[in-house]
Amino acid sequence: MGNFTEWFDYGVYAYTATYIADAFFPGDLESATLLTLGVFAVSFLVRPLGGMVWGPLGDRLGRRQILALTILLMGGATVLLGMVPTYATIGFWAPLLLVLLRMIQGFSTGGEYGGAATFMAEYSPDRKRGFYGSFLEFGTLGGFSFGAALVLLVDLLSTDAFMATWGWRLPFFVAGPLALVGLYLRSKLDETPVFRELEEKHQEESSFGAEFKDLLTRYWRPILKLMGLVIALNVCNYTLLSYMPTYLQNRIGLTSTSALILVLIGQLAMMAVIPFSGALSDRIGRKPLWAMSLGGLFVLAIPMYMLMAVGFGWAILAFVVLGLLYVMQLSTISATFPAMFPTQVRFAGFAISYNVSTSIFGGTAPAVNEWMVEKTGNDLVPAFYMMGACAVGLVALYFVAETAGASLRGRGIPGVDTAAHPTGLTHARAHADATR
Repeated sequence: MGNFTEWFDYGVYAYTATYIADAFFPGDLESATLLTLGVFAVSFLVRPLGGMVWGPLGDRLGRRQILALTILLMGGATVLLGMVPTYATIGFWAPLLLVLLRMIQGFSTGGEYGGAATFMAEYSPDRKRGFYGSFLEFGTLGGFSFGAALVLLVDLLSTDAFMATWGWRLPFFVAGPLALVGLYLRSKLDETPVFRELEEKHQEESSFGAEFKDLLTRYWRPILKLMGLVIALNVCNYTLLSYMPTYLQNRIGLTSTSALILVLIGQLAMMAVIPFSGALSDRIGRKPLWAMSLGGLFVLAIPMYMLMAVGFGWAILAFVVLGLLYVMQLSTISATFPAMFPTQVRFAGFAISYNVSTSIFGGTAPAVNEWMVEKTGNDLVPAFYMMGACAVGLVALYFVAETAGASLRGRGIPGVDTAAHPTGLTHARAHADATR
């Protein structure tokens, strides 16, 4: 529910970007849209700060308490965004308040995502971490899809005039009840068994300074490897999910309704296969799925973007193909990334690495794509950008240890200090041994 709320906010912002541009940024549509996407990126620039604050707190105080605070901040900032008056009403204060609220939202999500993924990973059985962890990303796409469906519903039931004034604001108010439901659910959960075990043995980091020193001196390699994977993950994510509605409207000429329907169909298809993809990673390992995803996207990005320009039906097919390839990364995030660090620095290591990379290459992707398309006049720019990110991801993946089946307990690095045993490979070895 927490992840659902976080990505509901990003989804609604992305799907109402053209209305936000008109409300807060006077001028021509292209410049206003670019500024709106720039504000979207601003929230990501403060995510590393959130990671640096929430991550060490989560490693010292526990995962659950931090997640309760972040969901309240996140939901509150989203609701308030829907209340900000327009530029025509209060002048430059309107975009200033918009930026401030996006910064608060970004600061809170700096701890939300890393904490949620760590929480899921530490609660999951080692042999089924991919399957159980995939439901975190089911929440991601659920939030995006619910945001798209809600905006589409309001759009269909509204006149153009109402949609331009109050209609686009209504979905933002829904984040309040969602955050409260998430807070209630989290209040009923115990701390993760892995963290409780570390706490009972008094093996937590002695101070914030000691944790940062450990991360920089002992765990800089997993930090760099995770950042490389996140470049690929988030360029693909925000190009496909956040920027796509704007791209389809401004570059392909689809109506806002058609663009939302297309993205919604693609996301529902992705949601349907996420648990199966997560379970598959438990059997064959995380690295094979990542390799197939990165390689497939690198090869098919240009053909699929060209196919989108042919017509609405072909655009749906192209989006679904790219989305299903991307799912192989998405479904394994909470099984792969937390397992790259030992327990005592897991929350902070994940949160800081993930958010630094995301702030540079994730939330900026919509604005970078729009700017580059405008400058070059080439509608295939998003495909080239995805290909470059996938190439970086493939290089990082080569150095990543397999962690499927590895224990997350203790102060050792999973897959390095504790052995990985994907269940499918384990069964195959057992069968071979029995045969011999």
